[in-house]
Amino acid sequence: MSTTGGTALARQLVRADDDIPVDTPRVPAREAAERELSRPTYHENDPNLLQRALNRFWEWVGDLFDSASGAAPGGPLGLVVIVLIVVALLAALWWRLGTPRRIPGTARTLFERGPRSAAEHRTTADTHAAAGRWNQAAQERMRAIVRSLEERALLDPRPGRTADEAASEAGRPLPGHAARLRAAARDFDDITYGGRTADEDTYRRLSALDLDLERAKPQLSTASGGTAE
Repeated sequence: MSTTGGTALARQLVRADDDIPVDTPRVPAREAAERELSRPTYHENDPNLLQRALNRFWEWVGDLFDSASGAAPGGPLGLVVIVLIVVALLAALWWRLGTPRRIPGTARTLFERGPRSAAEHRTTADTHAAAGRWNQAAQERMRAIVRSLEERALLDPRPGRTADEAASEAGRPLPGHAARLRAAARDFDDITYGGRTADEDTYRRLSALDLDLERAKPQLSTASGGTAE
């Protein structure tokens, strides 16, 4: 190719390039890209809000575990051993202390229905016991104990009294039975509010206490209420 022909070709190429923009401005390019990426087609498989929240949560748990592993002696294995020890201690405490009892100040009253005699409570308790309904039988027997003490004027009849209060007050005129009264009140509270299940032995203990209290002679100097029968 001659020099003249090469120069003419080069000039043609330059003129052709003049019609093609060399650069696209930055802002319009970014906006175009954002519009393109915002199309639903690109987000069909994106996780929903709940999945994103769960992913963030597990990421946080993983970071926390990694941090704890680094601080615990023995690394991850040491952390696992520590967690197992803590779980074992909590299980031992739960087994030793039993179901947590209700919080003081949120107590519910011993008698939730209208006034009934001690004999009526005993009859109801025996009916439940005969049917194997030990929870209800134990509850009614405890109510019979307290109502009997009220009928004997060893306790002042007082609406809203709790089992704990009845046991504490009755222990003053009957100090020889104070410990058993407190134990009976704990049984009543654990069964009624703590989710514990009574059994035949529980009912027999309450029945025996009821009979013993019927024969017990109070210390009149500390009796609350009038004189005993």
